[in-house]
Amino acid sequence: MPKPFMDDNFLLHSPLATDLYNQSKDLPIIDYHCHLEPKEIAENKRFRNITDLALGGDHYKWRLMRASGVAEQYITGNASDEDKFYHWCNTIQDCIGNPIYH
Repeated sequence: MPKPFMDDNFLLHSPLATDLYNQSKDLPIIDYHCHLEPKEIAENKRFRNITDLALGGDHYKWRLMRASGVAEQYITGNASDEDKFYHWCNTIQDCIGNPIYH
């Protein structure tokens, strides 16, 4: 039977990796390289919507969108948040092999 594409262990390539993951998977995630402002996290900011949270200041996603030919109005321009998120979602298929894809 073929291995599922994205099961719980899809990025783990050794028994050691699986063991380490299983020992730590329930710990909180502390991401020192995210694109949220530390002040926003400390103040428990409530984002307007998924677009504000996921795309609001993420220059890596903006760069991928530009590389996929998305017009600037849908990246940092005045398009609606719904249209911006739609264009981001259409970019994902071009990101296979990039960590952002996962």
